Amino acid sequence: MDNLLLNIDLGMVDWARAQFALTAIYHWLFVPLTLGLAVIMGIMETRYYRTRDVFWKDAARFWQKLFGINFAMGVATGIILEFEFGTNWSNYSWFVGDIFGAPLAIEGIVAFFMESTFVAVMYFGWKKVSPGFHLASTWLTGIGATLSAWWILVANAWMQNPVGCEFNPDTMRNEMVSFTDVAFSPFAVGKFCHTVTSAWIIGAIFVVAVSAWYMLKKREKRLALESMKIGSIVGLVAALLAAFTGDLSAVQVAKTQPMKLAAMEALYDGGTDQPLTVVSTLNPFKQPDYASGEKPAVKIAVPNMLSLMATHDLHGYVPGVNDIIRGGYTNAKGEVEPSLDEKIQRGQQAITALGKYRELKTSLKNTQPTTEQQALLDGYRQTLEKHMPYFGYGYIRSADDIVPFIPINFWAFRIMVGLGTVFILFFLLTLFFSYKRDITTKRWLLMGAIALVPCAYVASESGWLVAEFGRQPWTIQDMLPTWAAVSDLGASSVMITFFLFLLLFTTLLIVEIRILLKQIKKGPEYEAIDN
Repeated sequence: MDNLLLNIDLGMVDWARAQFALTAIYHWLFVPLTLGLAVIMGIMETRYYRTRDVFWKDAARFWQKLFGINFAMGVATGIILEFEFGTNWSNYSWFVGDIFGAPLAIEGIVAFFMESTFVAVMYFGWKKVSPGFHLASTWLTGIGATLSAWWILVANAWMQNPVGCEFNPDTMRNEMVSFTDVAFSPFAVGKFCHTVTSAWIIGAIFVVAVSAWYMLKKREKRLALESMKIGSIVGLVAALLAAFTGDLSAVQVAKTQPMKLAAMEALYDGGTDQPLTVVSTLNPFKQPDYASGEKPAVKIAVPNMLSLMATHDLHGYVPGVNDIIRGGYTNAKGEVEPSLDEKIQRGQQAITALGKYRELKTSLKNTQPTTEQQALLDGYRQTLEKHMPYFGYGYIRSADDIVPFIPINFWAFRIMVGLGTVFILFFLLTLFFSYKRDITTKRWLLMGAIALVPCAYVASESGWLVAEFGRQPWTIQDMLPTWAAVSDLGASSVMITFFLFLLLFTTLLIVEIRILLKQIKKGPEYEAIDN
């Protein structure tokens, strides 16, 4: 196993990562709008159910149409994304498929079928079911979509913080020992809450932007105003929740992925009382010389804020890149952190012990081991279990391998947080003018609402860049680096499918945008259907 993994074509690693990133980025263009619109259309139909005002029924049906267009596109990219684990990342799938496959299977069997069932009732059941059952179907469609996100994010969170598992050297696979630990780890809960609330922001900004366009065109006045009010309320609540859950996520990252946090802050030499960098002149295109402690010429920071964010203590200790490489500090578990050299040595011992265990097991075939052979097997297994937490480090060659590209993490984090702050201020303004003033006269605000739609996606994708680039080189944190996880394929085959997917996904995106714009331009249908 180790000989095969170490001879993998590095070009294959780059193209496999590029293809997966391409698919994930396009997929995430569709998913958050689905989650956000689900909440808003549910609120509107709830108002219809309570007031029996047909306006709310027509409004709900209008946003449901836009939801449906986006929902269909998201399904297509999501299916391809899951297949890539088997085609391009077969070593990964073999190594942890028993664990990683469980949440994906639940997502497919339960959540996806749930939302696909109730979405049919939502669209075609207005005249066929009672208003109460139809309302339930609308909310269950949204809940199903959110549950899909839950299980997918559980799988992703496990990759970032592998828990609830043990490695079985006889099967060469990691096996789940606690489903509860996998499904409800603090990392998974934090990631889910932060990701879903950020998706609600996108849905809210989309609704407010469409409403703003109607106001600029002086049409659909009641729909535009009421939708803007609801969208702004949902958006403001979501933006505040995203800030809160982001803070909780930062604590989890500090505990389980300190290198990611160091990269996010371009922190090379840490310590106590660490400031949070607001902005600096860090070169966005070049990996800094972190070993020498190279610092940008200009840096604006908030004193002690990073320590507070990472440890909830103004004087808390935050390790930098070099601290993590050198080791010797007390980590979040209260243990002395080993140096990178120690981790590499322990990882190599684990790999060696596994190889010897497998070699002896193979030589025995179906025969019973002698007492001496059994003692050797037990010894190899004990060595493997002792050093298994550092198994992945056995494939690391130098410090550069474990340091992610710092500029991407640094700037993507600031784009996400900066735009998140803008969204809070924006929703406050739209709420104020929607309720207290005539917002139709605030052309600058209406134009700004439309301009913020791409910004919302930039903020969301930036968050994913931090999450995924920040954990490099790990496919599974500390357990499996990317070059030990890919399939034994030629780079050319993946390169061809990369460009085919690029063409396909771009076409899907263009088609969706055209259909959405056409439907928005057409506007809602006011021929209310009687139940």
